[in-house]
Amino acid sequence: MRNQERLRQKLGVYFVVGSQDCDFSIEKTLLISEEALRGGTSSLQLRDKGSKLTDVERMELGKALQRLCTQYDALFFVNDDVDMAIRLQADGIHVGQDDMTLADVRALVGESMYIGISAGNVEEALAAQAGGADCLGVGAMFATNSKADAGEPIGPAGLQEIREAVGAELPIVGIGGITLDNASQIIRAGADGVAVISAISRAGSPREAASSFVRIVSAV
Repeated sequence: MRNQERLRQKLGVYFVVGSQDCDFSIEKTLLISEEALRGGTSSLQLRDKGSKLTDVERMELGKALQRLCTQYDALFFVNDDVDMAIRLQADGIHVGQDDMTLADVRALVGESMYIGISAGNVEEALAAQAGGADCLGVGAMFATNSKADAGEPIGPAGLQEIREAVGAELPIVGIGGITLDNASQIIRAGADGVAVISAISRAGSPREAASSFVRIVSAV
């Protein structure tokens, strides 16, 4: 069965990455991901959207990332692709509001896999909670160019409203436009962690960026 306490502990710094974030290079994606994991990233999500990879290449990338997550004791999530998540027996799957329904995902992946759901308002968050979501990806926190479907920013105040609505038990990560300068605001608003894309993938040193996020999240 799913260990909710382990999930909460591992959501502190949640790196979302795909080849589109790494110059469409599998090698660079793996290099940056390992550096992030070395820096303390405790969850990693493969979100390969609009990339140039074939299905076979994407699966091989998923396998390689999963091995790295195992090596560094991090959770491995797959974005949207339920078939890949099942084939890899990933730790979790994350789906958006326009993807497969939570009930259908649970029926396919079984009871052992975590399911994360995107939520941009209180209504979506409560529906996800009622449906048995294991965690929420709440946002967009701030304006972002990394995720075209992120929606209008709701800011820390919006996240705080969602936290108050769902209570303390449901793990939440904030996502969207999060940087070293604003990450502490997200944790203070009630998030258990921050989901980061370009602030790590485009950093001069992904390892140092990840370490800095870990320090910020731990200090709040």
